[in-house]
Amino acid sequence: MIQPRRLLPLALCLALASTAAQARSSDDAQRLGNQLTPLGGEAAGNAAGSIPAWTGGLTEPPQHYGGPGKHHVDPYADDQPLFTISYANLDQYRKQLSPGQVALFEAYPNSYSMPVYPSRRSAAAPQWVYDNTRRNAVSARLVDGGQGFSHAFGGIPFPIPQSGVEAVWNHIARYRGSYFERRAAEVAVQRNGSFVPIVSDQQALLRYYDPSASYATLNNILFYYLNATRSPARLAGGAVLVHETLDQLAEPRQAWAYNAGQRRVRRAPALAYDTPITAADGLRTADDTDLYNGSPDRYEWKLLGKQEIYIPYNNYRLTRPEVSYQQLLQPGHLNPAYTRHELHRVWVVEGTLKPGERHVYGKRRLYLDEDSWQAAIVDQYDGRGELWRVSLGYLKNFYELPTIWSALDVFHDLQARRYHVQNLDNEEVGTIDFSRPVPPASEFTPAALRRLGTR
Repeated sequence: MIQPRRLLPLALCLALASTAAQARSSDDAQRLGNQLTPLGGEAAGNAAGSIPAWTGGLTEPPQHYGGPGKHHVDPYADDQPLFTISYANLDQYRKQLSPGQVALFEAYPNSYSMPVYPSRRSAAAPQWVYDNTRRNAVSARLVDGGQGFSHAFGGIPFPIPQSGVEAVWNHIARYRGSYFERRAAEVAVQRNGSFVPIVSDQQALLRYYDPSASYATLNNILFYYLNATRSPARLAGGAVLVHETLDQLAEPRQAWAYNAGQRRVRRAPALAYDTPITAADGLRTADDTDLYNGSPDRYEWKLLGKQEIYIPYNNYRLTRPEVSYQQLLQPGHLNPAYTRHELHRVWVVEGTLKPGERHVYGKRRLYLDEDSWQAAIVDQYDGRGELWRVSLGYLKNFYELPTIWSALDVFHDLQARRYHVQNLDNEEVGTIDFSRPVPPASEFTPAALRRLGTR
């Protein structure tokens, strides 16, 4: 259980709840961009001064940035760590860590550490996303008891959340551009540190943020996603297509897989919830991807309040081309020397498996960055209530948009002492590219999936 002292004082939580209850009025939505950031975070810093006020975030690329599709330049390269959290001084900082973070120190006491840097509230988004978020604050509605939402488009649906499931949808529907392409690798790192990169080409059309669309024309589509595996040889040629929906009760996620050996496209209805992902070597479930995705219907979600936590933030060094996978991927965890952590306020959301529902996780606790709604940490518990897995999003500002997203997603299995990493591109020529022309939805069909798999 999270102790009350670790969350906002009860009176303040009640005040926030009271504010949230009025969030359907246009008057209250005007607080966005004033007392609140345009996406719903508290604009003011904390009383101790260790979290600064939000003043607009990072909205322009730094000098020497090579442009769309090029590896990011670190805008804070001159910052030095304030201190480093290690197993030796863990008790001093325990109150500002999640149980999963504490468990990683206990699992790897001689090697795991967290360099802590000055907190920079770099989160930002385009003005049109801010404008849509303000409109959504008045119009957005949950449907089917929280299994979807309606009357929102192009922004955070519930910037002043009234419930845990609204906060979860804010993470699922956060801004990550309108369309992107990238080539990236994922790896399962074994106990001895060995790994084999699985490289794939990815495309995503985020219809919810497509400038040519609107809520009326979404047809219940949140995004389209295509993934084609390029290496190793045993997996090359396989591909997956996903149509993600807004209301997943009315229309569940649709997925198809292309099998290169059979040269056939087949429906993949099981690509959801706790289905193990083959490329992750059993270390990640389908709904672990992106730290959490898909229908939230199997859990009862509670909004527990806010907490000040040391979370991965502004992690540009992790994906620099001069850092090889061999340098970065150590036994047990990433090389701490390349990581950056900062003190930020996060929303704490807890999901408990509903009676009669099935999932390998009996409970999940999400820690959502208040400035972006991006999950930074997810602690996952097994059916016995034991902490089992810890997911970490190493966040940074993709300033060419701009938006906060994870540079890398890392999934730790505390029992197996292995971990899985997604979105590695240090050893690729370039990185994610948001500048390509937005293709029509017809490019994301089962027929297009077969063409992609055979390229």
